[in-house]
Amino acid sequence: MSIELVSLAVDNEGIAVVRMQDEEGCNAISEEMASALQHVLGAVRLREDVKVVVIAGLPNYFSTGASRELLEKLADQKLSPADIVLPRSILNIPVPTIAAMEGHAIGGGLALGICADIVLISRENNYGCTFMNMGFTPGMGTTRLLEHVLGPAIANELMFTGKCFKGAELEGRSSFNYILPRAKVFPKALDLASRIAEKPRFALTTLKQNIAHSRKMIYEQAFEQEAEMHRLTFAQPDIADLIRKQL
Repeated sequence: MSIELVSLAVDNEGIAVVRMQDEEGCNAISEEMASALQHVLGAVRLREDVKVVVIAGLPNYFSTGASRELLEKLADQKLSPADIVLPRSILNIPVPTIAAMEGHAIGGGLALGICADIVLISRENNYGCTFMNMGFTPGMGTTRLLEHVLGPAIANELMFTGKCFKGAELEGRSSFNYILPRAKVFPKALDLASRIAEKPRFALTTLKQNIAHSRKMIYEQAFEQEAEMHRLTFAQPDIADLIRKQL
């Protein structure tokens, strides 16, 4: 496992920054990236000194979704979308989470970001739910969790069309906390984190537990429904060709 793919820094205020930093792979979700991210998020959950978690990527890429190798395994049905449970790792963090998506967030990458309690994106970069472009239905809880930052109608548009939108195109049409120039996204996330970190940890975890309960239930229900849709769509004879056309 390459822990270097994901870094963790915790300051004396209790702000933890989890950063995906696979520049060569554009922060795609490979098996190595998924393992590293789960390892770091698991470590964060156990730390009593953490009051808030900022999940970040690189300036140009928050996460570009499944890697080529992962998509090939999906095409060959050596791996199921249901095997990718990273959203659960984020939803189970006991303190508030902030997604600083200053770079592109595509497919599974967007799915990761929308699991956070507070979500920031940039005006310049692309955000999209591209599962259907490869012939299979959305996964990672996206069918329900996308409504956290987008109204149902806009969420449906992203899922059905597979189109990517610039952050600027979503201004006035979404519930993202902030849509900012790219250079201001991460600093704003840290500013929000600093204000949260001023509060007592017990109060933060108590509020988070209450707020997160319904979203966890929504995710688990979506996970089961998505698994059934994947069983049906991956049984179609042309699915492997449709996936490989996107590689």
